[in-house]
Amino acid sequence: MMHDNDGEDHYQILEKLLCILSFENVHEMDVSKCAKVHSGAAIIWLRLAFPSLRILRACHCPRFKIEDLNSLIEKCPFICEVDLTVDLSPVVSAKVPVLSVTVEENQLSNDHPFKKMKERPCPSNISSHTFGSVVLSNISKLTLQGRNEINDWDLLYISTLSNSLSYLNIKGCTLVTDMGISKLICKCRNIHSLILSFTSFGRNSVMTLCSIHTNLDSVHGVHHNHKYSDIMAFRLQQLHIDGCRGIDHKSMSQLMSHTYMLHILRLRDTCVVDDALYEFMGSNLESLDVSETMISAQALTYIIKRNPLLRYVSATSCRNLQKHESNGLASIGGSSSEDLFSELGKNYILEEVALGWGFSSLELEKLKPAIGKLRAITMGLGASLDHHTLSVLPELCPLLESVVLNFQVISDNVVRSILESLKHLQVLSLCCCIGELSMLSFSLSMPMLRTLKLDWVTPSMTNTDLTILTQNCSKLVELSLSGCKLLDSNSQGIISSGWPGLTLIHLEDCGNVTADGVTLLFNCIALEDLLLRHNGRGIGRNFISDAASKLPLLRRIALDLCDACEGGFDSPSHAEGFYLSNVRLSCCMPRKCGFDIEGMKPFKPIHKKTIVLEWNSRELRTTEVEERI
Repeated sequence: MMHDNDGEDHYQILEKLLCILSFENVHEMDVSKCAKVHSGAAIIWLRLAFPSLRILRACHCPRFKIEDLNSLIEKCPFICEVDLTVDLSPVVSAKVPVLSVTVEENQLSNDHPFKKMKERPCPSNISSHTFGSVVLSNISKLTLQGRNEINDWDLLYISTLSNSLSYLNIKGCTLVTDMGISKLICKCRNIHSLILSFTSFGRNSVMTLCSIHTNLDSVHGVHHNHKYSDIMAFRLQQLHIDGCRGIDHKSMSQLMSHTYMLHILRLRDTCVVDDALYEFMGSNLESLDVSETMISAQALTYIIKRNPLLRYVSATSCRNLQKHESNGLASIGGSSSEDLFSELGKNYILEEVALGWGFSSLELEKLKPAIGKLRAITMGLGASLDHHTLSVLPELCPLLESVVLNFQVISDNVVRSILESLKHLQVLSLCCCIGELSMLSFSLSMPMLRTLKLDWVTPSMTNTDLTILTQNCSKLVELSLSGCKLLDSNSQGIISSGWPGLTLIHLEDCGNVTADGVTLLFNCIALEDLLLRHNGRGIGRNFISDAASKLPLLRRIALDLCDACEGGFDSPSHAEGFYLSNVRLSCCMPRKCGFDIEGMKPFKPIHKKTIVLEWNSRELRTTEVEERI
């Protein structure tokens, strides 16, 4: 793509080049991960080469801005779906105190001659702001996930673009306020899918959803007599409000009482309690996530009974699920804690489950009829499946593609049973599991495996074992190893030669992997996410810039100052044009060990804080948080 400033020359050259290369029948274009694509030139190219374009995916393209939407709509009038996803900020979901935040304006702006509207500050009264000439569009689906540079003014700008907007994803957009979201909802009355996770969604937005009336013709006639059938909340089909801390108990209950047509509901890490779930009147749910909430088994059973189409259920880290006492209005529907898994087992065909507290081998026995077609299972903290149950899991769920076991008691027999029997397995994640697990478990061929995470479960892994792994799972694209103390600097060569196509490498407390520096990992040219922590004090001061320059797709990097051989790391300038958008630097402090044992180190490092550097299309944001993220 072109990077000069002469827009007219660019346009004329493109027009000549593409006059005989127009693809009239192409409706969808994906330029995702094209790090240096120039948005202005790209939009002109799209107009000339794909005159019938309807869908544009430009994920992880930092040069695309919200301001480019107007130009895109003007030049591609048939466009109806745009995806500008970027990575979520690691600070968004971290439950740790923020110590400080500083913001610096990005010196390398994306100004170009094709832009119709220049960046403007968000006015104090956005309702009175005028936009001048704005082109109306046919955009119905807009995804801005992770764009934490957008603000309320941008939302108001978006609301002026299209009356046809039906799907909006602003997950992780932390600068938008509850009032800004409310004003957008008020203007875009045709929205039926809202992905608002980790935003300031709260009381004002709930009031708007529950008071704004929609066109009755857009609601299925069978519901016209319902008292809320003309309310916007009533017709929502997707609602993701994970991690939205701004919504209180009263607003949550109000929202649940007005939603009826929902197919997907995500309430992870919100204030939802039993009383709110008892208010939910919908019967079309296919996917429900109430993880990290205080809901009880009685309330979850109640909502499950009302929704016979459920295929996905996530309820990890819900401590109240293990309690048998009644909570809230548990008498509604006559449900009890014992009914939950019996109900699922009798009347449902599940595809994905994620469970923790309150789930045991006895409950899995009740689930048997429902899990024959299960594709993904996650066992979290609090789940307690015995050795026999884990061993026969592949027999009960032969179609499993993803197995995630956290804090479980496992053994070689369990792992071998999983690897031998599950022919479609693509994801295997074992984290903080205890038991007699050796590397013999992984001597089997795993031809379909794409993701392997062995965190704090294989301390005896050697370079020889690592070599065998590369031979048995040759299609791996994501690798995470923690606590493998016997690995050394030669492990880098084994990893890079065995899996040159890795996109993710996480190595933590893995012996001396980085004691002699990091060079061979750069041979994994497709790397997008790199984490190296406590693997040996050998990483140079310029490592971040070196990695960013040698790995063209690298977006995320995490290091620990304990591994810096020169006392620290230099931060790259965004003006250098790297694709890198996220850097995490952890800092440790020594703490005296409580045991005076010969041979044991008197001090051990503990995590003190993390400095997070984030570049977006407008600014560099530096955040300091307590602990490690």
